[in-house]
Amino acid sequence: MSHSARLAEARSVVGMVLPAVRALAAAGVLKPLPPARARQAFSAARALGLGAAAGCAISAARDPHCPAVIDERGSVTFAELNDRAERIAAALRREHGIGPDRSLAVMCRNHRGFVEAMLTASRLGADLLLLNTDFPGPQLVQALAPHAPGAIVHDEEFTAALDAANAPGARILAWHDEQPPAGVATLDRLAVTGASAPKPPAPPTPGRLVILSSGTTGAPKGAAREPSPSAVLGPLTTLLEQLKPHAGDPIVIGPPVFHGFGLAFLGLALFVGAPVVLRRRFDPQWALEAVARHRATHLVGVPVMLQRILALGGRGSESERARHDTSSLRAAASAGAPLAPDVATAFMDAFGEIVFNLYGSTETGFASWAGPADLRAAPGTVGRAPRGVTIAVLDEQRRPAPPGTVGTVFIGSGLVFDGYTGGGSREVVDGLMNIGDVGHLDAAGRLFVDGREDDMILSGGENVYPQEIEDLLIGHPQLADAAVIGVEDADFGQRLRAFAVARDGEQLTEEQLTAYLRERLARYKLPREVVFLDAIPRNPTGKVLKRELRATT
Repeated sequence: MSHSARLAEARSVVGMVLPAVRALAAAGVLKPLPPARARQAFSAARALGLGAAAGCAISAARDPHCPAVIDERGSVTFAELNDRAERIAAALRREHGIGPDRSLAVMCRNHRGFVEAMLTASRLGADLLLLNTDFPGPQLVQALAPHAPGAIVHDEEFTAALDAANAPGARILAWHDEQPPAGVATLDRLAVTGASAPKPPAPPTPGRLVILSSGTTGAPKGAAREPSPSAVLGPLTTLLEQLKPHAGDPIVIGPPVFHGFGLAFLGLALFVGAPVVLRRRFDPQWALEAVARHRATHLVGVPVMLQRILALGGRGSESERARHDTSSLRAAASAGAPLAPDVATAFMDAFGEIVFNLYGSTETGFASWAGPADLRAAPGTVGRAPRGVTIAVLDEQRRPAPPGTVGTVFIGSGLVFDGYTGGGSREVVDGLMNIGDVGHLDAAGRLFVDGREDDMILSGGENVYPQEIEDLLIGHPQLADAAVIGVEDADFGQRLRAFAVARDGEQLTEEQLTAYLRERLARYKLPREVVFLDAIPRNPTGKVLKRELRATT
C-alpha cells in the first residue's frame, strides 16, 4: 500500500472513531467499571484481540451475572460462558492439539454448544469452519475436503452423517439427549478436564472465520475472512446506530448461527453484552413467546420466519399474535433471502415500525440496510450502504449504470472475503466485488435487488427475474409462500413455472392466481403453469431449493 493510500485509510478510520464511541456509549458498552473489573476487561482485550472470545470476556468483566445465552436447557451467564470456553480451549489444546495451525469445525444447531465452540476457536487462534446442518453426505464431503479440521464439535444427531462422510479429526459432542458412554468426548467433559490443563497462551493472530456458501447451485465453497478492526468499525457503528441494541437487552435469534446473518447478530450480542435467546429449530409460536417472556428488544429472522409469524393461527392470526405482549420489540431484522414488500409492510402493520431489511453475502459481508422509513417509502428496497461500505451498480461494460437501470451489484469494504478456501475468488472492478446479484439504484440512492445473475430466465427472447413474480405471489392474501423457476420449453426456450402454498383453510385455483398476476405483470412475465404444494423447499437460511422444485412434476 502506498503512503497516500495508508494516509487516506488512517483518515477514514479516524473519521469513524467518534461516531463509534457515541454508538458504543449509547449501547451501554462504555461505562465506568470498578478497578478490578476494568483491569479484567483490558487484559481480555489485550490478550484476545479482535474476536468473539474478547467480546465475551469483556462482557463478562462488565456484567458477569447477566445471562449470555438462553436456550432449551436454561440460561448461562457471561461469566459462566467465558469460564467454560477458557477451560474447553485448554482441554482441546492439550488433548487434541487444536491451535493456530489446526482448524476446528462446528456442526451444531442453535444452542450454547455452538457458542462455546466459537469462543473456544477464538481463544486458541484456530480457524473456525462452520458446517451447514442440512448438508447431505456428498456436500459434507465436499465441504470438509479442503480443510481437514483437527476436531469437529457436533450435535449427536449428526454423528451418522459425519461417519458416512468419513469426516477427519477428533469428535466432540455438543448437544446430546442421553449421557454418552465413558470415553466419548463432550463439551461438558472437556470443561471439567480443562480445569487442570495449562491455560492456552494468547493467540499470535486471530483465527480465520470460514463460512460456507449454501450449496444451492453447486458444491459449497468456503469463504474465509480475517477482518481488521478498521474494517469492522464502520458496519458495526451503523448496526448500533440504526438497530440500537443495548447491554442486557435480550435478542431472539431465529436463523441458524452457522450462517453469516445469524452469526453476525450472535457476535454483536456477545460484544454488546446482550443475552441471546436460541432454539434448535425455529418455531413461530416460540419466537413470540420468547419475545414476551424475556422482554426481548430485537427479533432476528429470515423472511420466511417473518411470514410464518404473520401466518400464525390462519384466519385468526391477529388474535393469536395479540396473546403475546411484544411491545418490548424495538427492531426486527431480516436478511438471508429477499424480503417481499408485502411481508415487510404487513409485519410493520402488526408489530410497529420496527422492520430492518439487511443485505449482503457470504463473500462480501454486510452490504446495505433499509429501515422502516425506507421500506414504507420504497417497498422492496435493501437501502443504502453502512459506514465504510461502497455500493455500485455497473453495466455490462462495468461502468456505473444510471438510476433506474438494471446492472450488476458490486460491493467494496474491508469485510470482503479473502478468497475461497479451495482457490479462486469473484470478479473485482476498481476494488469492488461482484456480489452475484443484479439490481438498480433509485433517484435517492437506494438499492433494489432484482434477482440473482444465475436466476435469470430467458423466455421468448425476454429476460425475466423470478423475484418480482415471487414477491407478488407472496403478497397474495390467501398464499403462505411461493417460488418461481424456469423450465425448458420447445417454443420459448424457457417458460415460467410457479409454485404456491395456500394458507391454512384457503382454497385457490390455478386460474385464480393466473388472473391475479395478469392484472399486475407484463404478459411475458406470466407463469405458464402454477403447481400447488404443501411447502416450498427451503434451506435453513430461507433460500429456495430450486433443484428440488425442478424435480417436482
